[in-house]
Amino acid sequence: MASSTIPNLNAFFNSFSTTLNSPVKQHLKNVYGCLSLSTVSAAAGAYVHMYTQLLQANLLTTIGTMGLLIALMSTPYDGKNQKLRLGYLLGFTFLSGLGLGPLLELVVSIDPSIVMTALVGTTVIFVSFSLSALLAPRGRWLYLGGILMSMLNIMLISSFVNLFLRSFFIMQAHLYLGFFLMCGFVIYDTQLIIEKYHMGSRDFIMHSLDLFIDFVSVFRHLLVILTQKELSKDSRKRKD
Repeated sequence: MASSTIPNLNAFFNSFSTTLNSPVKQHLKNVYGCLSLSTVSAAAGAYVHMYTQLLQANLLTTIGTMGLLIALMSTPYDGKNQKLRLGYLLGFTFLSGLGLGPLLELVVSIDPSIVMTALVGTTVIFVSFSLSALLAPRGRWLYLGGILMSMLNIMLISSFVNLFLRSFFIMQAHLYLGFFLMCGFVIYDTQLIIEKYHMGSRDFIMHSLDLFIDFVSVFRHLLVILTQKELSKDSRKRKD
């Protein structure tokens, strides 16, 4: 058993080494390091909302979130403003975590274990899809971009229509389709980051922002899906 595992691991690392060269690996280390800081910052924001009275998610914090995002996107990377742009990013992710606070409070009131289950599930999904993108041949999954954006546009249009129809079926379809779309974006954005690097983009802060948005979106969808399942299970128990 052990002897069969070692060749598999060797094949895995050999595949990783041949797919990515050293400069790309270093860039990805910066991206994922920045992503780790972003998730910690978001967790701190959620904690502040839920367990302190310092800040609460409201319209002002939403405006602040958008303001920091615009500031980050409108400040081009020049190699010297890294600390400033990192500050914008961490401020944005902190307020994003703060914005998750109300949803997390609702989920905790139903079943606190859902939060940890959703977090572990999101991490497993994110790591698995990221590895799939990193080990795949360069550009293999970039064709997904057109499909994902088309599906996203369809969802936006149907969301507008559903404002008038108020169909529960459409809402559920959006929830599950949105979840699968975000999983697809993890693969697409990961390979797009590598492609952008080869085209000369060294902006690892902006690249980590793309992955952070994907991570939070998967987490949010998974939270809602698991909460709905828990409520449905409780409802069936009461009927029985």
